[in-house]
Amino acid sequence: MSTPTEDLSAAGVSIWLDDLSRTRIHSGNLQQLIESRNVVGVTTNPTIFANSITNPDDTSYDAQVAELAASGSSAVDAVFAATTQDVRDALDVFRPVYDASNQVDGRVSIEVSPDLAHDTDGTVAQAKDLWKRIDRENLLVKIPATKAGLPAIAQAIGAGISVNVTLIFSLERYAGVIDAYLTGLETAKAAGIDLSTIHSVASFFVSRVDTETDKRLEAIGSDEALALKSKAGLANARLAYELYETSFASDRAKALLDAGATLQRPLWASTGVKDPSLSDTLYVTELVAPGVVNTMPEKTMEAVFDHGVVSGDTVTGTYDASREVFEGLKAVGVDFDDVTQVLEDEGVSKFIDSWHDLLAQVTKGLEEAR
Repeated sequence: MSTPTEDLSAAGVSIWLDDLSRTRIHSGNLQQLIESRNVVGVTTNPTIFANSITNPDDTSYDAQVAELAASGSSAVDAVFAATTQDVRDALDVFRPVYDASNQVDGRVSIEVSPDLAHDTDGTVAQAKDLWKRIDRENLLVKIPATKAGLPAIAQAIGAGISVNVTLIFSLERYAGVIDAYLTGLETAKAAGIDLSTIHSVASFFVSRVDTETDKRLEAIGSDEALALKSKAGLANARLAYELYETSFASDRAKALLDAGATLQRPLWASTGVKDPSLSDTLYVTELVAPGVVNTMPEKTMEAVFDHGVVSGDTVTGTYDASREVFEGLKAVGVDFDDVTQVLEDEGVSKFIDSWHDLLAQVTKGLEEAR
């Protein structure tokens, strides 16, 4: 009997864990998840690192903080010293997965500073610094899909840096992300860079879409509005997959793929279910399609392993029904463009808050260690 996570992998979904800590790496837990839960990658963000480094029960950072304090490091330098070490160590754990998957999986992501979300040049400079500092070819540098992020994505890809594009909420912005990826590949090709060495995923957020949309549907309160609850997240992601299919079948994309480029895979992010009335595996089992990544909080991954029902592809063939969801939202008065803009603004703001909370905690730790 196969497990649900094995079934998910067999259906073409790469399972990535949406969490990382030094304890998880050094205890062997990360390796155990690779072996028992079919985990083939990890994503991180400022909130994850804040929870890890500031956890009072986790003493694994104490020695490094003391060393950094003695050397006079700033809080920013200390945070990047700690997080780049964790990511480098995790990348080494995943190296066999990377090799076995023909360099597709075995990936770990690290995000540029959230303070740079609206700073193209600053984002590119930090992406280059992180790429050089971590020095592992299976790294993905996370860049947000803000308006300033799009040209930064193109420049980073053009410099040969593999990128995880994060905080994508709308199809319009996703189209811009794909264009930035292809533009970057064209730049890299012109520079003589081996396109097969450049990888990218496009992180499309799911549950947050339902959270914001459902709040508006409940405020409207009509039967027609309430019947649309918890449908926007899946519909939006499924139409993103349709856009992925059509975009990478274009002549422009085919020319790059023929030259050795790889597909920029869709990644489903924010897949933990927040509404207790819904199945806790909803954003996994209902978004199964070939060649996608699903990055899960550990709680969601364990729910899938325990009782997830994987019934093959649940995305292709749903596009017309997904479009009907958006026609319904428009008919009851939900401005979905506003929904996605609010979510992008909130996403950037939340990461900035987590980043500054982390810096404040590390500053305190450095002061205490001095």
